[in-house]
Amino acid sequence: MATINDIATKLGISKSTVSKGLNNATDVSDEMRKRILETAVELGYTNKRLQKKIKKLCILIENMDYTTPNHFGYDLILGFKQMAEPEGWLIDIVPITIDFQKLTPYGVFMMQQGYQAAFILGFSLLDPWMAEFHSCKFPTVLYDNYIKDNPYMASVGCDSEEGFDLAVRHLMRLGHRKIGLISGPLDSYILKARYHAYLEALDKHGLEINENFIGLGYYVAESTRTYIPKLLKEGVTAILFSHDIRAISAITECDDRDIRIPEDLSIIGFDDLPMTSFTTPPLTTIRQDRIALGKCGFYALSCLLNHVAIGSILLRASLIIRESTGPAKISDQQKI
Repeated sequence: MATINDIATKLGISKSTVSKGLNNATDVSDEMRKRILETAVELGYTNKRLQKKIKKLCILIENMDYTTPNHFGYDLILGFKQMAEPEGWLIDIVPITIDFQKLTPYGVFMMQQGYQAAFILGFSLLDPWMAEFHSCKFPTVLYDNYIKDNPYMASVGCDSEEGFDLAVRHLMRLGHRKIGLISGPLDSYILKARYHAYLEALDKHGLEINENFIGLGYYVAESTRTYIPKLLKEGVTAILFSHDIRAISAITECDDRDIRIPEDLSIIGFDDLPMTSFTTPPLTTIRQDRIALGKCGFYALSCLLNHVAIGSILLRASLIIRESTGPAKISDQQKI
């Protein structure tokens, strides 16, 4: 474990200056304080005195709503708190932006705020801090992301492969053989995972894999407006969606185009958001237990804090069958 003396030696300054910089003394310049903090992070220094004052964790959240029970992140945070707070941890919920990440290194942020560890929600592969996670020494757990070769990092999520396999098997029992996918762009770990889970499920069950059955787009409404008619023209009778929000957008798009669900097209979402049981028709979806995922996030952090290096925890997926899936439509050619 690095010491104040190690930091002083590396920077060629006195131990008292290092101590003042670490404790935000006013007689140390901002530039010197920045150098001290960055060097402390680089060497893996831990301010034990600050951490003994209070047990403090943070949940860093980006690109995810979380303030009401209808929001995806709400249950993740609730589950985490249900495990952490009885053990005496103070939890800060901190919204994070890309601009902030560019200005403040992750390790410096954690050290300045006195956090012992963090649970990360909603980050994409493009976030600046994702590069830092490969070498950071603060115990950190990522939801729906994965960092290799760093014993201080762990991940939690839902088993996408199992979820898509359940969905494809359900659709096959209903007679569907041409199954499509509409997803966001593959700039996140989880969207890549679900894209590959879709391909693996089709391959496992001997179904046609065709790039014309796949639509990838950033904007939700624009994606459904563009790809639903294209996929139907290709003979697709069922579509899997990377998230419930896209599937709900598809219900609206189909209603505008007089496409009947599930008579003309079956659709399946992913997440089982609270609103999915109230859509018209109610949405068949792959459920991930968000409260359990939040609890696993704290469990994984506890392991890391106790020097138990774990890789990832994947919860089992389950398929919630509602009215947006039905028997495959028989084409005019098949009728003849």
